Amino acid sequence: MILTPHDDYRCLLEIWPAIQDYQTLATRHGIDDIFQDNGGKLLQVLLLTGLKILPGREGNDAVDVSGQEYELKSVNIELAKGFSTHHHMNPTIIAKYRKVPWIFAIYRQIALQAIYLLTPADLEFYLAKWEEKWQADGGKDINNPKIPVAYVMDHGTLIHGTPPVLQTRRR
Repeated sequence: MILTPHDDYRCLLEIWPAIQDYQTLATRHGIDDIFQDNGGKLLQVLLLTGLKILPGREGNDAVDVSGQEYELKSVNIELAKGFSTHHHMNPTIIAKYRKVPWIFAIYRQIALQAIYLLTPADLEFYLAKWEEKWQADGGKDINNPKIPVAYVMDHGTLIHGTPPVLQTRRR
């Protein structure tokens, strides 16, 4: 077997220094890998909103200069119609979510379209629904319930960009 680089590998080598600069900037803001867990998109949202990342995988995602913590979510509307939440949704996580505002970043591929802010009151419809489901299912954690992009756009406050046109997928 003979493996040879694709012709575009040369192009990748040419742009790689800029990608490395992007990672260096991200590292300064607590993001260890721009290609992991939406790191590159997270950096853009942090810099645009002035938020700082909170380290670790537990707890909220970011904090502002006044100490207010936030939950951050992003979605590529070319791939999904809803924002992911938590893989083990339960009353403990729901209680945490009820304490902080949420920032929702809507992307079309890697291009930021809009950022919305929703308060816990704006999200209570879903928080209560998940709590009821958890109880009805006998205390079984819910696997990653989604918050629809359309709901975020209808109930949130637009803080950056313009509302994207949501396209229906053809089958």
